[in-house]
Amino acid sequence: MGTSDELSKADFRSLYRHLRGMAPGGATRRGALDTITEEQVLAAVREVRSGRTVSLAAPVNTRTGLDDADPAEHRLTAPADGEPDPIGLEFARDRFAMNVHGDVNSHLDALCHVIYDGTLHGGIPAADVLSPNGASDLSVDLARDGIVGRGVLLDIPRVHGVSWLEPGTHVTAEDLVGAEARQGLRVGRGDILLVRVGHRRRREELGPWDTAGARAGLHPTAMEFLAEREVAVLGSDGNNDTAPSAAEGVAFPVHVLAIHAMGLHLLDYLRFEDLAPICAREGRWSFLCVIAPLRLSAATGSPVNPLAIL
Repeated sequence: MGTSDELSKADFRSLYRHLRGMAPGGATRRGALDTITEEQVLAAVREVRSGRTVSLAAPVNTRTGLDDADPAEHRLTAPADGEPDPIGLEFARDRFAMNVHGDVNSHLDALCHVIYDGTLHGGIPAADVLSPNGASDLSVDLARDGIVGRGVLLDIPRVHGVSWLEPGTHVTAEDLVGAEARQGLRVGRGDILLVRVGHRRRREELGPWDTAGARAGLHPTAMEFLAEREVAVLGSDGNNDTAPSAAEGVAFPVHVLAIHAMGLHLLDYLRFEDLAPICAREGRWSFLCVIAPLRLSAATGSPVNPLAIL
């Protein structure tokens, strides 16, 4: 855990090439999702003991704040003026709109989300895929059948005896290994890895702040841990990326490495404040995890409410 160790442009390029070479292949273009086999799904189902379900999403934010200049919009469209007729049948209806890739609401990043050197994951020219109508390839539709597997929560602040990591703090590979040892498990192939940095708890206790300028997240070199363990999905209660960035000239290095180089779908701004105490109390940090994005065939991401089933 630290706040320095910036990578030069050359170092980042070298790390990118290394991780791209380690990425799982496959003809489905589903990226690392191909590491989740039917056998692993069945094994994940056997993680269920009590049948208790826990949401891993935060309530959708509709208020403008320091970290959300473009909040989600929700309004009632009927009854008119919110006044129902005292006689007869009516239906309450509403409308919802969201900037999917904001800095507050829980969402899934598709493999078409990151454009790096003019290309998307797999070297596909972005200009061949993206248009005003959306993405013709690598969209969130790749996850239309859901993402189901073993979820693993690594609680980094707990390892260090704090409630949260301060903004600007980097989670290293050593932190991830230390959390494994402390929690008595090992991250493996096809796992849905969830890394708690305490972003949500800090926001709930201290209020919003400018997360674009300062937030805790993974150091780019920590992605080697994920590549070696062949995880399927990465999620965090923050943005996954630290701010300020630890890579010279690249504002979101973890997004570039995870999505573009490794083919990992990312889950940003989840909420673990209900799950983490249960895991600590029961002494178990793995569970069945179910992620069901919306059927948005050309979208670069989706709001999502992942579930941990214990």
